[in-house]
Amino acid sequence: MPVNCIIVEDEPLAQERLRDYILRIPDLHLQQVFENSLDALVYTKTHPVDLCFLDIHLEGISGIQLLENAQIGAQVILTTAYHEYAIKGYELNVTDYLLKPYSFERFLQAVEKAKTNLANKRSAAPVHFFVKTAYKLEKVSYAELLYIEGMRDYRKIHTTGRQIMTLQTFKELEKEIPPEILCRVHKSYMVAIDKIDTIKKDEIRIGNATIYISDTYRDAFFKLITNRGD
Repeated sequence: MPVNCIIVEDEPLAQERLRDYILRIPDLHLQQVFENSLDALVYTKTHPVDLCFLDIHLEGISGIQLLENAQIGAQVILTTAYHEYAIKGYELNVTDYLLKPYSFERFLQAVEKAKTNLANKRSAAPVHFFVKTAYKLEKVSYAELLYIEGMRDYRKIHTTGRQIMTLQTFKELEKEIPPEILCRVHKSYMVAIDKIDTIKKDEIRIGNATIYISDTYRDAFFKLITNRGD
């Protein structure tokens, strides 16, 4: 499975070194390069990122400040020319700490550590979620989930064997279910990515259902399915 990564680095030469190293590893997929922490943080809120190469000294919010004040779901490899931040980096539970200038061999070692962590995390990932119905919590497995449809105050969860009505909002469901499993494509629809049969222009087919992709969610949806690699 490809590892989606971003670079957060404001030095052009350091950016180029990272680009070159990333391109040497076939299963690393570079999504974006950012020169500041805020833009990177905004991006990670709407795009699944597995690995972040983060410089410490950045304009505005430093890499350390970002990690102290924001929840970053990706593996983080710190890159810096200053060794005195190493202890702080490990206190923040980063994956590794690359001291500039670092060799490709040292870079590869850090990446392999991140890939091992990701593999362990994915193998331990939940295979179901619970949804609130009128009188109880019902378990829904990701394997049976097809799509979720908005119906006024309710959300109708369509699965392979049943339909479940809930008052939980799309925002609540988006927080609970990873976007690589269930993705918002319209103000009234979320779809299970692995259940999509066909995509034609702005239409998704899942079984007998036709679901439209709206302008608001189009770019994020197509980036997501392009980067999956399965």
